[in-house]
Amino acid sequence: MMITRSELLDVVYGCYPRGVRNFERIHVPPGEPFYDDTEEHRRLIEAANRGRAEYPTWEAMIHRLGDRYSLQNESVSLVAGWSNPAYSARIYRAKDVGPVPSLSDRASLSFHVSLLGPYYGIHDRGEPDEISAAVVEEIEATYPGYRPIPPELGNEVVPDVEMDGALMGEATIYVCLFSDVWTWVDPV
Repeated sequence: MMITRSELLDVVYGCYPRGVRNFERIHVPPGEPFYDDTEEHRRLIEAANRGRAEYPTWEAMIHRLGDRYSLQNESVSLVAGWSNPAYSARIYRAKDVGPVPSLSDRASLSFHVSLLGPYYGIHDRGEPDEISAAVVEEIEATYPGYRPIPPELGNEVVPDVEMDGALMGEATIYVCLFSDVWTWVDPV
């Protein structure tokens, strides 16, 4: 089943209020909408709470991948109570062809599983190896029915939402569904 722009925007607008700046309450004039009080933000919090409850599934998948690759789990903040919209992790590829990559090697692939809808994304520098395919296989086995968001949709800017890590007019569909962690690995 093909993912549509309209489908993704419905998910984004269901969890991020349109036209409301994400300021602290002290900076919002009386009578103006406060970001954290919106129904949309409440849905984002509920999704993050579900993500915390279902974290053992993510953690088991991360351990399986971590046994094969140099991996960093970027979802610890979710467990700490933040309202992240996705699970996220990065894989480090070795600079050299050494047998044991170190964390000083560059992160060249990140992957994300959305808590807002049945979507995942892989942000890859495109190095010729089996890692991307292995990550896809793990995600699809762990989260049946989840689909990748194509770049032509994921990179589209959502002009009227603001969130942690992206100001109004800067957030893409990828950032809204996967958080600003999406931007931490630049593809080639």
